[in-house]
Amino acid sequence: QVQLVESGGGLVQAGGSLRLSCAASGRTFNIYTMAWFRQAPGKEREFAASIFVNGVPYYADSVKGRFTISRDNAQNTVHLQMNSLKPEDTAVYYCAADRIPLYGRRVPDEYDYWGQGTQVTVSS
Repeated sequence: QVQLVESGGGLVQAGGSLRLSCAASGRTFNIYTMAWFRQAPGKEREFAASIFVNGVPYYADSVKGRFTISRDNAQNTVHLQMNSLKPEDTAVYYCAADRIPLYGRRVPDEYDYWGQGTQVTVSS
């Protein structure tokens, strides 16, 4: 089993920045992709960004150019630097981990492990 714990959410004004972190513990040796998903009220959970074990990132079009995902394999952590935040970025952000060695997976059901989520609220 793998446990994921997110931190770093909060309230920020539009145009501001936040940095989310996710710490993985347990049987992390078989994790290939770490990702961030988000879910706004009344909407389905959607993919935001992922990073493969070799450090190659993959972004949703809605966050490309504003968000940066990074990973520290030695520390079993993944970060999401979010800049130029917009009110539509408001959501609960979830960290997820995938045991399958395939790059670019973006469907929530494809991921094996999930964190509890952290709230990000962007005010206009």
